Amino acid sequence: MIHLVAFLSCIGLIYAETPFNHKVHNERVIGGNDARPNTWKWQASLQYDSYNDGLYYHMCGGTIIDSFYIMTAAHCILSMDVNAYRVVVGEYDLYEYDGSEQFRQVDMIAVHPDWNEDLTKGNDIALLRLAKPVYDNGYVATAELPYPDQMLPHGFSCYITGWGLMDYEGSIPNILQVAPIQVVDHAMCSRQDWWGSNALKTMVCAGGDGVISGCQGDSGGPLSCFVEGAWRVYGVVSYGPVGMCNQETKPTVFTSVSSFQEWIYSIIQ
Repeated sequence: MIHLVAFLSCIGLIYAETPFNHKVHNERVIGGNDARPNTWKWQASLQYDSYNDGLYYHMCGGTIIDSFYIMTAAHCILSMDVNAYRVVVGEYDLYEYDGSEQFRQVDMIAVHPDWNEDLTKGNDIALLRLAKPVYDNGYVATAELPYPDQMLPHGFSCYITGWGLMDYEGSIPNILQVAPIQVVDHAMCSRQDWWGSNALKTMVCAGGDGVISGCQGDSGGPLSCFVEGAWRVYGVVSYGPVGMCNQETKPTVFTSVSSFQEWIYSIIQ
């Protein structure tokens, strides 16, 4: 039996007082490197206030898909209380406040109606509406999305970004991490010695080489691919194997954005 785990985390304290103390214990993409500053402008940090005391924890990644909307994973939504969350965009170094960040409260949460908390059934996608729009300050950008039902070929190289675990023991850097990761097509990913029936056609698999993967803290973040002259977000980090995240034949699994276009636009429009 294959055991899987959501790449959710709730680690690292971030204070809410101005100028926002960023001394937060967060870990990173396995096999990744420090991202270049001001590059992955659609990346967001979803932060959670567990005790309603103004102290926030980075828990998941997200993607800016509209000035008012952030796309993330449904399993990142621990509560439907909008006051428990905030979103930070323009973020790079979680330890430092350098003025590029925009902090936004959440005023609406939309979880896909078919999400039932079972990762193997898919539908692991949610949208957050912000109380105030984000604006282009030179450090943020709205992600381009793929065409409906558009698939990527086996071996296509994309990038995973986030502040998730670097390894099983959890190294703790502060800077956004990035790693190239290759798409594994459905025919391969659904083989019994890979993810088997846990891999659905509404998912994208990438990695499985035993070197590069997402891990706890990367959930909800983007799989970014350069297609037809533009960077497009094809996936939302969903799950991976229990234990060591970078296991051979157990790639990181993403919710396929192209499979949920109709639902996404029904919410943001």
